[in-house]
Amino acid sequence: MPASPPTVVLVHGAFADAAGWLGVIDELQRDGIPVLAVANPLRGLASDAAYVASVTEQIEGPVVLVGHSYGGALITVAGTAENVVALVYIAAFVPEEGESLSELRDRFALAPLVGHLKETTYPAGGARPDATEVTIQPQAFPEVFAADVPAAVTKVLAAAQRPLATAAFEERATAAAWRTKPSWALVAGTDRVINPDVERFGAERAGATVVELDGASHAVLVSRPKAVADLILDAARATS
Repeated sequence: MPASPPTVVLVHGAFADAAGWLGVIDELQRDGIPVLAVANPLRGLASDAAYVASVTEQIEGPVVLVGHSYGGALITVAGTAENVVALVYIAAFVPEEGESLSELRDRFALAPLVGHLKETTYPAGGARPDATEVTIQPQAFPEVFAADVPAAVTKVLAAAQRPLATAAFEERATAAAWRTKPSWALVAGTDRVINPDVERFGAERAGATVVELDGASHAVLVSRPKAVADLILDAARATS
């Protein structure tokens, strides 16, 4: 690794926050990698990607963008920023330009998540009607989101989960940065939030270097932080 390695920007997905990256951050910092975990607003594909791009463009030097879950869609759009040198997808959606997450998801059998979502509303602002957001039903959260994480930890994760605006599933990606930037992808073999076939399809379409972890849940960044960090390091080293 050179004297000034790229900055790794971590983008969490739905039903989570930046704290989910703690183990990964620790591993990367041990290797001398500068890291920033972004607070993803989870309000919509276009606005969230614009926020991630804004953060990325204000970082001096090259950036490796890493997205988990829904965060994969965001780095696909935000990754067109000039200083982004690599994309890393962790149990993530990898959409094509002009494709919505619903369209990508519906190419394959639906994951168990779909039957365990709880809908609530939030103020959309101005005179607009309230918008809809979703979380995972707490009793289903351990099995659906984090089956390979200790029970005591999943209880905390379930209580701290952040909702995703349902509009995010219908907005279309306005760019596909993987067409011009090298990419890496980790497929969680027993993911129950995103069908692993969706992850494989998107990664292969993007020409990504793919690693698959058998038995890994959607919360692979929590359960196997070293494996996640190792893939990110591969991307950082290959593009340095």
